Amino acid sequence: MKIICIGRNYAAHAKEMKSEVPKEPVFFMKPDTALIIRNQPFFIPDFSEEIHHEVELVLKINKVGRNIEEKFAHKYYDEIGIGIDFTARDLQARCKEKGLPWEMAKAFDGSAPLGEFKRKEDLPKPEMIGFHLDINGKTVQEGNTRDLLFSFDKIIAYVSRFITLKKGDLIFTGTPEGVGPVKINDKLEAYIGEEKLLSFNVK
Repeated sequence: MKIICIGRNYAAHAKEMKSEVPKEPVFFMKPDTALIIRNQPFFIPDFSEEIHHEVELVLKINKVGRNIEEKFAHKYYDEIGIGIDFTARDLQARCKEKGLPWEMAKAFDGSAPLGEFKRKEDLPKPEMIGFHLDINGKTVQEGNTRDLLFSFDKIIAYVSRFITLKKGDLIFTGTPEGVGPVKINDKLEAYIGEEKLLSFNVK
């Protein structure tokens, strides 16, 4: 099982990060040890002083595919969930300054809490799905797939040019604006529409 993450897929988020808006999908990967499931707590690691939340819709791949044409990409997932792409922003900044890869800032253990999934047919059209993240009862991030730079189908087609997708692989599809730090004792709750699908504490 692979975790593939799409970066800068919402223009407003790219702007808040002072990053260039990409002309094609940007992706990176996390190992399976990044996953946190069943609403288990997230423990702030001792190597970072600036862990940021990034709420994202997540696609679960349902069959093997390589070089998938965009017009067929919708057949390669039938469930959509929600998760958090935690980022050690201080480590990321340090790596960027030196022109180094920044997996240590994105792929560390526990950096991908994953919520429940919903069947695609039980949700709005893929281009009309709203989602949000609350911290301690206050909404801090809010997004809608109508603002995606690259659609779910385009992401699947693009990634599968380089990497064979397999059943069970997860694609984190990008975060909207509003990313920010988390601290000990925060409670994070992530929603698709008004349905809470992920809830956990920071320790």
